[in-house]
Amino acid sequence: MLPQALWQTGALLLGVGAMVTVLGTGTAWLVAAYEFPGRRLLEIGLLLPLAVPTYIVAYAYLDLLHPLGPVQSTLRDLLGLTRPRDLAFPEIRSLPGCILLLGFVLYPYVYLPTRALFRMQAANLMEAARTLGGRPATTFRRVALPLARPAIALGTSLALMEALNDIGAAEFLGVRTLTVQVYATWINRSDLAGAAQIALVMLALVMVLVAAERRARRGRSFATAAQRPRRMARLPLSRAAGAAALALGLLPVACGFLIPAGFLGHSAAARILRTGIPERLPAEIASTVLYAGIATLIAAAIGFLVAASPRLLARKSWGPALIRVAGLGYALPGTILAIGLLGPLALADGALGEAGRALFGVAPALVGLGTGGALVTAYLVRFLGIAVGTSEAGLARLPGTLPEASRLLGHGPLGTLRRIQLPLAWPALLSGALLVFVDCAKELPATLLLRPLNVETLATHLYGEAARGTYEDGTVAALLIVLVGLIPVALLLRVDIPERASSGAG
Repeated sequence: MLPQALWQTGALLLGVGAMVTVLGTGTAWLVAAYEFPGRRLLEIGLLLPLAVPTYIVAYAYLDLLHPLGPVQSTLRDLLGLTRPRDLAFPEIRSLPGCILLLGFVLYPYVYLPTRALFRMQAANLMEAARTLGGRPATTFRRVALPLARPAIALGTSLALMEALNDIGAAEFLGVRTLTVQVYATWINRSDLAGAAQIALVMLALVMVLVAAERRARRGRSFATAAQRPRRMARLPLSRAAGAAALALGLLPVACGFLIPAGFLGHSAAARILRTGIPERLPAEIASTVLYAGIATLIAAAIGFLVAASPRLLARKSWGPALIRVAGLGYALPGTILAIGLLGPLALADGALGEAGRALFGVAPALVGLGTGGALVTAYLVRFLGIAVGTSEAGLARLPGTLPEASRLLGHGPLGTLRRIQLPLAWPALLSGALLVFVDCAKELPATLLLRPLNVETLATHLYGEAARGTYEDGTVAALLIVLVGLIPVALLLRVDIPERASSGAG
C-alpha cells in the first residue's frame, strides 16, 4: 500500500502545485496590473476560499454532484431522463477531482503574497520594460515573474503543506494519500508501528518541500533606490476585455467559495426547517470552543513571551532561536504531530504516575493520552507559530524609544513589557489569538487522532457524517465552520483596506 500511497501523494502534490501556481500568480497579476470594472470587488473575493477547509469543499461537491444530488437530478429532469445511469458525469471521486478541488481552495496561499509583491513593485521597472517595447505579457514574463519568484515559492510551499496535511478531502474523494494511509493503518488496523513508518516518509517529504522552497528563494532579494518607490499604474482595459477579466477572475472564487458555501447554506437551512437543530450540535460546538479556546489562550500567552524574548533575554541570540523553533510546528502535518506526541505524552503520564504513587500512594488519572490535554498540546505545537508571528509584528510596530523611556521611569524589561508594550500590542495579540482559534476549530487530522473517547467537535462530526454517506446531516456543522473561517479573511481585509487607502491608487 505504501508505494501506491506515495505515488498518489506525489501526483496530488504535483497537480495541486501547478494549479495553485497558475491560479494564484495569474489572478494576482490580473488585479495588480489592470484596471477594469469590478476589479476591487474581485481583489477581495479572491481571498474568500481561505475560509473553507478542503474537507468541507469535498463534502459539499460530493453531495452537490452525487447522481441523486441536485445538479444531476435537475439535468435529468430538463433532458427528460429517468435513470441516473442515463446521464454520465465525470467521476469527482478521483485523483483529478481531488486536484481540482484542492487547487480551487488553496490558490489564495499563492495569490496573497504574490499580489502584495506585485503591488509593491516600483513603477520605473515596469515603465522601463514598456518603454523598451515590451508588451504586457512580455513585461509579466521577463520582469514581474522573476521578481515574484520568492513570493510564489513561499505560497506554493504553504499550499502543498496544506494539501499534504489534508485527510478529509482525500479520503472522501477516494485518493489514498500518505496522510489517509497513516490514519487507516493506525485506527483501522491498530498498527501504530506501521503508521509511524509512513509518518517518517511524510516527514521526509515535508523536509523536501521546505528545502525546495528555501532553494527557490535563495539569493532572490530585490531593492530600489527610492525610499517609497512609486507603484506601477494599472493599465485600463476595454469594456469587453474588462468583462472577460472579471469573469475569468470570478471562476476560482465561484468554485472555491461561492458554490460550496451557497450550497451548504441552502442545505443547512432546509435541514433546520425540516428537522430542527441537530441534538448533538450544542455539545459539538461546546467541545470545539473548549479545546480551541484553551489552546488559544495558552498559545497567545506563550506566543507573546516568545516574541518578546529578544527584549527580555540577556543572550540576544536566544530570542530569534526561540522564535524559529516556535514556528516549526506549523510545517508538520497533523498526523505526524499526533504520532510524534504519543511518546512524550506517555512518558509524562508515566512520570506523573510514579510521582503520585511515591508521594500519595495512588497514581493520578492520565493527563496526556486519551484526554483533552493531548489535543490541546497538538494544537499548541501546530499553531503556536501564528501567535508568535502576529505578536512579533505588533511589537515591531512600536516606537524604538519606548524601552529607553520606560527605563528612565524606573521600569525593567519585564515591567516595560507588561505595563507599556503589552497594552500597545494588544490588537496584534488579539488578531493572532483569533487566527489560532480558527485554525484549531478547523483542524481535522490531529483532532481525529487525539480527541478524547466519545468526544465530537464540529470537524470530526462532519467527517463522520461524510464517512457514513449522510451528507445532509452534517451541513449545519459544515456551515458553522465556514462562518468561523471567515474571521481570518475579515482580518486580512481590515489590514488591506487601510493600506490601500494610505497608498492612494497604488
